[in-house]
Amino acid sequence: MSQEVRNLEPKALWNKFADLNAVPRPSKKEERVIAFMMDFGQKLGLETLKDEVGNVIIKKPATAGMENRKTIVMQSHLDMVHQKNNDTVFDFDNQGIEMYVDGDWVRAKGTTLGADNGLGVATIMAILESTDIPHPAIEALFTIDEETGMTGAMGLKGGLLEGQILLNLDTEEDDEIDIGCAGGVDVTAVAEYDEEDAPEDSVGYRITVKGLNGGHSGMQIHEGLGNANKIMNRLLYNGYEDFGLQIATIYGGSLRNAIPRESVAEVVIAEMYDEAFEFDMQEIVNEIKAEFKTTEPNLQVIIEKLEETPKKVLPSMAQFYLVRSLYTAHNGVYRMSADFEGLVETSNNIAKVTVGGGNLKIECLTRSSVESSKFDLANALRSAFELMGCEVTFSGSYPGWTPNPKSEILDILTSLYEKQNGTQPSVVACHAGLECGILGQNYPGMDMISFGPTIKGAHSPEERASISSAQKYWKFVLEILANIPAK
Repeated sequence: MSQEVRNLEPKALWNKFADLNAVPRPSKKEERVIAFMMDFGQKLGLETLKDEVGNVIIKKPATAGMENRKTIVMQSHLDMVHQKNNDTVFDFDNQGIEMYVDGDWVRAKGTTLGADNGLGVATIMAILESTDIPHPAIEALFTIDEETGMTGAMGLKGGLLEGQILLNLDTEEDDEIDIGCAGGVDVTAVAEYDEEDAPEDSVGYRITVKGLNGGHSGMQIHEGLGNANKIMNRLLYNGYEDFGLQIATIYGGSLRNAIPRESVAEVVIAEMYDEAFEFDMQEIVNEIKAEFKTTEPNLQVIIEKLEETPKKVLPSMAQFYLVRSLYTAHNGVYRMSADFEGLVETSNNIAKVTVGGGNLKIECLTRSSVESSKFDLANALRSAFELMGCEVTFSGSYPGWTPNPKSEILDILTSLYEKQNGTQPSVVACHAGLECGILGQNYPGMDMISFGPTIKGAHSPEERASISSAQKYWKFVLEILANIPAK
């Protein structure tokens, strides 16, 4: 762990972030970070409890003179997205994140940084540990599994919290105050097939799509970034149409909430098409690179002959339907909001495609701030995949967070931000999954708001946190705590 990160200001924040990042905390494997947080609260002598799903709640009384203020809930999630560059050797299950300072940014060495939502967690830890920061009574809520299902927020029962105001610290632009977010649903298509023997007199190729930026499948879905699964499917479609290409295996993408950066396929073609195939495919690659030259300047497509030709391939008709269904399936922005200028309302990320060994699986994450539109797009995807013979399921559905423009805490934050910075913040709804909408189901009277420091490239190895923004954000947090209204 770089000492230079611990020396950054505010030290209370960065030191807690460094402590947290030393603990492996993948989604659905949060046992160690739960134990870490329980130990942290207990050592401070604060009331510390773990609910039945694994969320940790730490309660701290108000400081002197703040006892008559409303109790607040400060909330962040413990898990982080695990992504690494293909050439980075790293064990997320056992290693702490390796951080370094790059100008105004804190980055990780070839992996995601965990600033989403580790900086929020570290903020709350620093305040719980503090002895000189004025604040009202605090209920610190650390949820689990936000990144792959929000099961922590979904499992939090009513009655555990008494706070009247919730401060969610999971927004990634320091000039934004979020008052709403999109909901989501996982769309999964699966099928089995009987492998066929690869034809005689055929040759094998490996096609690799890599070098894409990737990123957050909600917050960055409108940026025109390349999706490795869609690019790969385009190549396979053309190879199939022009040369009778047959698919042996496909491994593309990783997590539903990350725009896929890489895909690898092994294919076979008739030996007589060998030279023409390479030439024709390179022309298509050049077209794709030209289309993405602005948003994906580092895109690479490598087509290399295999020493050993794959022995088994996808049956011809199964492949016919697969490449067409993936071509048909919507990826990216589906509809922009008619109520909030510039806000994506509904989108889909074709996150993962796996083919091989007689099994086929396609995994998507569909998001929308309008529940009916979310399922409209999900049903469109279901239709595309069922037409190819897949069994399609919806799972992990969670609601959006409906904006409340008349929120009392919104008025307070807007006023404090303008006083501190001399400009008005952007009051927005975001196209990402914040836990506020879910928490509001069991705590409907709670006044909720979301804000945070500037983080770029979340859910990818390009994730980085701005140092100057963290300083600005920390001052904002302290002002908010000092100005929570009376009961």
